[in-house]
Amino acid sequence: MVGEYSQEEGARLLKLARDSINEEFSGEKVKFPEGKKFMQARGVFVTLTKNSELRGCVGFPYPIKSVSEAAYEAAKSSAFSDFRFLKLDKSELEKIKIEISILSMPQETKPEDIKIGRDGLMCSYVGYSGLLLPQVAVEWKMSRLEFLEAVCQKAGLPKDSWQKKGFSLKRFSCQIFKEQ
Repeated sequence: MVGEYSQEEGARLLKLARDSINEEFSGEKVKFPEGKKFMQARGVFVTLTKNSELRGCVGFPYPIKSVSEAAYEAAKSSAFSDFRFLKLDKSELEKIKIEISILSMPQETKPEDIKIGRDGLMCSYVGYSGLLLPQVAVEWKMSRLEFLEAVCQKAGLPKDSWQKKGFSLKRFSCQIFKEQ
C-alpha cells in the first residue's frame, strides 16, 4: 500500500477534492484527473479540518468506486453531509485543510496483531459498525487497547465489545495526502 500513489498524484486528488467542494458554491463543473491510477477502485476517506479541529470526515471503506469518484463524493459528503457538523459555509472554504486517505483492502485481524500508526480499524457486531483511520490512534496517542475501545465506541457499542464472541475486527492501512 505504501507509496502506490505518487506525491503528484496525491496533489491531483487533493485538488479534485477541493474543487468538488467549491463546485457547490461556484457551479463550475469539476474536471477529473485522467490516467489508469485514477480509475482504480479504492476505499477513500476525506477529512476536513479547520484550525486543526475536525470539520468533517466521510468516505468509502471498500473499493466500490474509482479513487477519483470516491475522492469527489467523499469530499462533498465531508463538507455538506457529515451529520456531526453543520454544512460547510462558503466563508469557511479558504480556512479548511483537506486530507485524503486511500485505503488498502480491509482484512480480518486479531487484536494482538494491530500496530498503532500502521493500522486503521473497522468493526462490526450485532448490527453496529465503526471505523477509525490509522492517524486517529497516533493523533490521540492511543494504546492498542484504547484504539480497540475507541472503534467500539465509534460503532455505538460498549468499549469492551471487541472481546465478545461474534465481534468482527478488520484492519487496513492508508496512504495519506494532506494540504499544507
